[in-house]
Amino acid sequence: MVLTKTPICNFGEKAKSFKLKGIDGKIHKLEDHLGKKGTLIMFICNHCPYVKAVIEDIVNDCKQLERDGLKTLAIMSNDTKEYPEDSFENMINFSKEHKFTFPYLIDDTQEIAKNYGAVCTPDFFGYNYKQELQYRGRIRELKNLKPIRNSESDLLKAMSLIINTGNGPKNQIPSMGCNIKWAK
Repeated sequence: MVLTKTPICNFGEKAKSFKLKGIDGKIHKLEDHLGKKGTLIMFICNHCPYVKAVIEDIVNDCKQLERDGLKTLAIMSNDTKEYPEDSFENMINFSKEHKFTFPYLIDDTQEIAKNYGAVCTPDFFGYNYKQELQYRGRIRELKNLKPIRNSESDLLKAMSLIINTGNGPKNQIPSMGCNIKWAK
């Protein structure tokens, strides 16, 4: 596990189109999942302790954001040969266990993670209704891999701001987690 932090948000960068297989067996295109008020694309996986620490928060935040007009997509880009815990079958199990209400997609070529510049899990890309990047921060503070729940999550606050104004917060704390497991 290599702790990695996301870079500063590149405000205004456009969401990049993709077609990926979901755990439902269907092919999902970004264009079919754009929310009226915005879109959240996150890179996660099944085995990362950082993802595991916040997966309940992720699912709850995404349910709230969906009610407010934002759509979410989760992408798993790790090398499943070296990290079998992140296999497609385990993605299905992880999604069921945590009651995902959003598509969970596999990026088996790792092309989409590279196109987006994803560096870790979790890595959040929050877009406004024009598909312009407005958030690249964390979900919430962690201490010893335990979420600090003394306030609303940073992700929920930021995405709610994007839903209501089209703009993300100027100050963002980077997300951090395990590095993407690139194929050799």
